[in-house]
Amino acid sequence: MQTIALHNSDLRVTPICLGTMTFGEQVNGADAHAILDRSLERGVNFLDTAEMYAVPARAETSGATETIIGNWFAKNPGARQQVVLATKVAGPARGMPWLRQAVSKAGIVEACEGSLRRLQTDVIDLYQIHWPARNVPAFGAIYFDPAKDREAPSIEAQLEAMAELVKAGKVRAIGLSNESPYGVHEFIRLADKLGLPRVATVQNPYCLINRSYENGLDETCHRLGVDLLAYSPLGFGLLTGKYDGTGLVGTHGRMALFDSMKAQRWGRPEALAAARRYNALAREHGLTPTQLALAFCYRNPKVASTIIGVTSLAQLDQCLDAWAVQLSPELLKQIDAIRWEMRDPAQ
Repeated sequence: MQTIALHNSDLRVTPICLGTMTFGEQVNGADAHAILDRSLERGVNFLDTAEMYAVPARAETSGATETIIGNWFAKNPGARQQVVLATKVAGPARGMPWLRQAVSKAGIVEACEGSLRRLQTDVIDLYQIHWPARNVPAFGAIYFDPAKDREAPSIEAQLEAMAELVKAGKVRAIGLSNESPYGVHEFIRLADKLGLPRVATVQNPYCLINRSYENGLDETCHRLGVDLLAYSPLGFGLLTGKYDGTGLVGTHGRMALFDSMKAQRWGRPEALAAARRYNALAREHGLTPTQLALAFCYRNPKVASTIIGVTSLAQLDQCLDAWAVQLSPELLKQIDAIRWEMRDPAQ
């Protein structure tokens, strides 16, 4: 698997990134280390985590994922030098009082120091702001409401904090997550105006049941040279087909296990209805639903790297094997036809 260069950085990453948010909740430390071992063996050089992981978010597991990865680095000398390591500073608390209440300049620096300790490393290759400090519709909200505006740390202050970390050699490149076209544009505009680091990436949802990235953010990123890291390519498991027959019930998969997950955008009845359409389309073409969903992202020119999340070695191999699948122009047209009808129900 060849690596690609990320804009505004010296980082080269594989087009598949191993997401780790299940480590410390659905996946214990030993199994997580086995997944990390296999991922590296199979050529994936890109890891993504966050200070607030594992998920579902709980005070007891906050920071657990970074700790598991740090222990893996300590157990495997040389592994750290083989991977591009991305993590995130949490945005304002959003119902998680154990996190800081604002993404201030001091808070970003403090968060970075904590991540460095847990990850047992001297440098974070890609440091991302997990969600915006300002009022912005995200995580299933669609409409911007100015009445919800509150005082928040400025984008300039956040960039200054990132610049301080880059200058200190603790961060190599910076990124955003769950951002809007306005947010990406402002981060780039102010960075250029003030001589501060440009963001290299934006990590947003992108999958068959949520292509909201294509509603304006794709043009912004293309014109400003910001790369997309696509998360939830399997729509929280809906695009694997595992819920087609039963719905979001049972003891298998996070959407069945956790009520907090069902309450999110991925738990909407419309999202499952759309997923069932795509999953049926995959089977009609001799593919598994997972193969169709991942190939849609893997081979998409709008995506720099696709973040996969797994809970077992079997799932990891299935996701990595899907790299060999390519979708025909005719099949892509059929995908677009379903999207035209169903739109983005998990937006």
